[in-house]
This record gives sequence, C-alpha cells and structure tokens, in this order.
Amino acid sequence: MNGLSEFTTLNTFMYGTIVIFLGFLLDLLFGDPIGRFHPVCLIGKVISGLEKVLYGKEASDRARFRRGILLVIMVLLITFVVTYGAFYGILKLHFAAGILFAALLCDSTLAMRDLQLESMRVHKALGDKDHALQKGREAVSRIVGRDVRTLDERGVMRAAVETVAENTTDGVVAPLFYLFLGGPVLAMLYKAINTMDSMIGYKNEKYLYFGRAAAKLDDVVNFLPARIAALLWCVAAALTGADYKGAFRIWRRDRFCHESPNSAQTESACAGSLGIRLAGDAWYFGKKKEKPYIGDATREIERKDIFRVNVLMYVTAFLMLLIGLILRVMIMLAMRYLILS
Repeated sequence: MNGLSEFTTLNTFMYGTIVIFLGFLLDLLFGDPIGRFHPVCLIGKVISGLEKVLYGKEASDRARFRRGILLVIMVLLITFVVTYGAFYGILKLHFAAGILFAALLCDSTLAMRDLQLESMRVHKALGDKDHALQKGREAVSRIVGRDVRTLDERGVMRAAVETVAENTTDGVVAPLFYLFLGGPVLAMLYKAINTMDSMIGYKNEKYLYFGRAAAKLDDVVNFLPARIAALLWCVAAALTGADYKGAFRIWRRDRFCHESPNSAQTESACAGSLGIRLAGDAWYFGKKKEKPYIGDATREIERKDIFRVNVLMYVTAFLMLLIGLILRVMIMLAMRYLILS
C-alpha cells in the first residue's frame, strides 16, 4: 500500500467516524426520520413482496425453510446494493451531500429518541385523572406486540419499561456496534436482519420454517451487542444512582429467562437496576403465553419507572458512543503513526 492510498484510507475512516457522530446527534435531536421512504419501511416492503412470491401455501416444511433462506439472501443482497450504490452515487455527485446522506442513514438505524417519545406518551397517558388505563393501553399498544386489553395499569407500566429495556439492544447499542464496525452499510444490513426477524421470525404455524433462518440470523448478529448493552446498562446504573449491584446480579441470574438468547439481557439488567419484576405471562393474538418472571419484586413498579428506564437507556447509548469514538480515534492515531513512520 502506497502513501497516497494509506492517507485515503485514513481520511475515509475519519469521515466515517464523523458521519456516525452526526447520525447520533440527529437521532438525539430529531428522532428517526419517518415516512414511507424510511429505509426500514422500504426494507419491509421488499420482505413482504418476496414473501408473497416465495412462501408457497402448498410447499413442504423443508421447502419453506429453503425458501426462507433464499429470502434472507435476497433481502441482504438488495439492501447492500441499494445502500452502497445510493451512498457512493450521491458522494460522487457532491461530497457534502454524500456525508449528509450517510448521517441520515446512521440516524435511520437508531431509535433512542423514538423509544423515549413513545414510552413517555404512556407515562403521560397514565397520568390522566379520568381515563388513565384506557389511554395507557392505547399508548402502549403503539410499541408492543402483545394484547394490551388484559393489562392493568401496572401491566401497562411494565410493558413500556420492558420495551425500552429490550430495544436498547436492537435500537441503540447493536446499530452503534455495527456502525462503528462497518459504517452505515453494515448497520443497514443489521436493520434488514432485524426487520426480517420482526416480520417473519415467529414460532407459529405460518413462519416456523419459513422464518427460521431470519430468526436464527437475528440471534447471531445480536449475540455480542446484547451482552455489551447489558454490561453498559450496569455501568449506567452506577452513574445514575440506580442499583448497579442489583443490575449485575439479576443480569447474571435471569439473562436467559426468555426464548431468545438475547432479549432478556438488557431486560434483566433493567429489572435489577430498578428493583422491580418484569416479564411474566402475556397474551398474544388471543392466546396466553407463559413466560418466566425477570427480576425480584423488591418494590412495586410505578409510573416514574418509565422515566427512569429512559434515563438509563440514554446513558447506555452515550457510553456505547463514547467507547466507539475512543476506539476509532485510537485506530486513527495508530494509522497516522504507521503512515508517518
């Protein structure tokens, strides 16, 4: 590698770091860009279109499994080609426009602001003097997939807290992890996997085989970020005055109290940090699903816990950003030293 190409690599790495930081700020200030042209919405349309073509109502279980693998490959290939092509196409036309587009891509993979806004709508609704339960159920139904009609007020609070805690992995830490690892293109591939899992990764009659590849791949890509998120949550608890010892203890004990190897990681750290009990049985599509509890009921959950979980989520996000930036700066300094030496 000659000196010019080394400097080009260093500059690319530097601009990539700036883009990630800008994307984080955009999400922090304005939230996720909404609309039908949102990248995740477009990925969802691709998944739906391919599902109609590939599913096959008369196909065998084995055939559906193979077709599910084909869907995963096609979605990832389309996501890569479109994201990479759009970014570098705009970058060639205008450098600043390319940087802004990349920052918007980064923003679209993060969900800090949206998690806060949606969960705090639940907080506000539960403060209504006349129709707290009804409004709380309506607000929480926007962010959970369970049947909210069976929830009492504490159940609504738990659902909101659980959503913020669980989505700290796939809406905050994991996107940042893949942004720092491979920029907006890799992070968008992660979101494609995450979207496939949320659309077809169910263990029901329809998707048990067709969605298995998507679900397993989602488990793989979230494995390390989920554990990083849980450990950062424990640190966040220490920094905010929450019970960091309880967070670490409950995480160690209850981190596998979920069908997914990743979903209970941050949820258990959250339960321990707040001294509350989360999870338990829930209703989905009219059917009761038995689930183990996470955490100890040191005290009853309260409305303020929705605010507290958001504080912990944000501190966890800032810790992940800080670690990523420090590592990137160290790598850039090392690259610069090697180039100049």
